[in-house]
Amino acid sequence: MRLRALVLTLAAAVAVSVPATTVAAPAPAEAVAAAAPAAPATFTHPGVVVSRPQLDFVRAKVLAGAQPWKAAYDQMTTSPYASLTRAAKPRAVVECGSSSNPDNGCTDERQDAVAAYTQALAWYITRDERHARKAIEIMDAWSAVIKDHTNSNAPLQTGWAGSSWPRAAEIIKHTYTGGWAGSGRFATMLRDVYLPEVINGAATKNGNWELIMTEAAIGIAVHLEDRAAYDKAVRTYLGRVPAYIYLTSDGSTPKPPPNSAIDTRDEIVAYWQGQSTFADGITQETCRDFGHTGWGLAAAVHTAETSRIQGADLYPQVSERLRHALGFHTRYENGTAVPSWLCGGTVKKGLGRVTEVGYNALAGRMGIAMTHTRTYTEGHRPSGTDAYFVSWETLTHAANPN
Repeated sequence: MRLRALVLTLAAAVAVSVPATTVAAPAPAEAVAAAAPAAPATFTHPGVVVSRPQLDFVRAKVLAGAQPWKAAYDQMTTSPYASLTRAAKPRAVVECGSSSNPDNGCTDERQDAVAAYTQALAWYITRDERHARKAIEIMDAWSAVIKDHTNSNAPLQTGWAGSSWPRAAEIIKHTYTGGWAGSGRFATMLRDVYLPEVINGAATKNGNWELIMTEAAIGIAVHLEDRAAYDKAVRTYLGRVPAYIYLTSDGSTPKPPPNSAIDTRDEIVAYWQGQSTFADGITQETCRDFGHTGWGLAAAVHTAETSRIQGADLYPQVSERLRHALGFHTRYENGTAVPSWLCGGTVKKGLGRVTEVGYNALAGRMGIAMTHTRTYTEGHRPSGTDAYFVSWETLTHAANPN
């Protein structure tokens, strides 16, 4: 009976459309892409979220005093993350409960990872070796000590910090000629402490978890030149993005997260915070709040950006979802009235300054018109850092053609 029902459902989908009680299967292109190897034959370095050509573009703009890059650079270099007197606060075990409570090293770890990346950017732009040495000092301090992440938020915490660490390490290892004796130990830390925690995803959690963890996994895989981990991260990504961002082409019901027990329409509606009406660009966390949604979108874009740098560009497979999601949420951030069908007519705004990389990729390089996203992005410059994993993106990606 189940086989006969499946055949009838598929036939109906071809002849008409996906019925309201049916969960749409992945499109053939998505299924093929998810199964195919994605890792490049040769990895590009630095190649996690930012590339050498992008860094060279930024450096030239800052040294010329051009805007908005100079203002973004000034914001970064006057932040505590760029301080040359900053002292790292490593722990052997970072314990993070729900909402980082308890916070036993959680904030310290995230902020030290952001600081290492900040110092690496400052080094590249200024060529002041003190910043390179400070980045190395912070990374060495943690790689000498940390052994584990524990408690309920351990996977997400590992993803947050694990997204920033490889960005910093890529810039220092591949552009600083002064030497980094501890680079091998740092790589071992990423391989043994961070990668096992994030590589298997988090199918039953809210989507921002798995997307952030996947961003960390793909960044670590690039730094380690681990092709198997890279391929696995891409498979997770290509399964999660369609389950996080809805398109009407999915049918009347969003796609369920792969490898989860979420299956029926009722279960999916509950997972989507009770939202039962869907439109292009709405996400699984839209009716939770725009803040967590922004994190999910930022991680999705960061992963695509890294893939583009590595020459196995994922943007063509996810750009339609990303452009609709960014436009959908910035529309309401910009003041459009919330309709009654959306989250009961009330949304919790606070998307965050997470749109710069996606706007540059989609509107700047791909030429997609994104009016709402442009207004929001330009109105929130310079973008700064959220002290979690989104940092200095006006500086690195505003109008960056590379």
